[in-house]
Amino acid sequence: MTDVYQKLATHLDNLPAGFPATESGVELRILKRLFTPEEAEIATHLIMMPEPPASIAARVGRDEAELAPMLEAMSKKGLIFRTSKDEQKYYMASQFVVGIWEYHLNDLDEDLIRDVNEYLPHVMKEGWVDRETKQMRVIPISQSITAEMAVMPYEVAEEIIKKQSKILVAPCICRREHDMVGKGCGKPMETCLVFGGGAHYYADNGLGRFISQEEALAVLKTGLEAGLVLQPGNSRKPMNICMCCGCCCQILKNLRNIDSPAKAVHSNYYAEVDEENCTACGACVERCQMDAITVEDTAQINLDRCIGCGLCVTDCPTDAMTLRQKGEADQYVPPKNVVETYMNMARERGIM
Repeated sequence: MTDVYQKLATHLDNLPAGFPATESGVELRILKRLFTPEEAEIATHLIMMPEPPASIAARVGRDEAELAPMLEAMSKKGLIFRTSKDEQKYYMASQFVVGIWEYHLNDLDEDLIRDVNEYLPHVMKEGWVDRETKQMRVIPISQSITAEMAVMPYEVAEEIIKKQSKILVAPCICRREHDMVGKGCGKPMETCLVFGGGAHYYADNGLGRFISQEEALAVLKTGLEAGLVLQPGNSRKPMNICMCCGCCCQILKNLRNIDSPAKAVHSNYYAEVDEENCTACGACVERCQMDAITVEDTAQINLDRCIGCGLCVTDCPTDAMTLRQKGEADQYVPPKNVVETYMNMARERGIM
């Protein structure tokens, strides 16, 4: 008989983002830490579309009155996603990343942190770097954008924020978990912005707090002053904006360890140096999260490593750094919404 945790691992691996197996079996240790056997069995029956308890109960073969409170409890534990409409609750499967892991922001422990940090480099290698469609993308900070650039609204964090009716700010799970094991970087913690239905889920689970557009713009300013990279969800209507550092962020940290981070992110920009203005002060080196800049007589940019975040531009005292748009053939247009993003990911993995 198939072990219920192996069954759940296979189920999660059949979701768009995947849940790749390892030789060590660390992914199964993680699931055993998070799910009871009964919860694991129930989770294998959920799909990536919200459904009422009655529909799920019919598929599972259980009584709705018995299953509904279990689904609610699992959603409160961050094991599945929950939404509601007209007082009716709906439940759906959550991917491990981005999803289940982030939903455990408030109940981290060192054993879980150790296992997840062992596992996520494998996820990045198997389910991110070589995939055409990623879950996140990189956008430049607005201060690095010049007037002549034809920048789309979905590439400007301030414009994304101004279109939102519900905004929540949450602590960064990556910086929190690094802090808990004595490896924190001291950068601002409360920097993750979540929108729409995701914001309601986070609020109901005590993972963050609702804020106004003005407060969100202030959070954005704080993050950029601290040198954080902007990573919204990979769609023209993103459900979140993460502000990330190369030392703690599980995405950037693992990208930093490969030879060509620029080839593994969705970004439409790259940095360029005006050597006549450059004084080799090194400010840009400190600002870069991808180790893309070295300084000899002037700053030099390794374009295989530059992810076009624009942080180096804003910290250059002599205006020697500028951001350039990639050529038309290399421009990336994100999917129109998160559903299209996940459908693209599923097609590329051959699971639909």
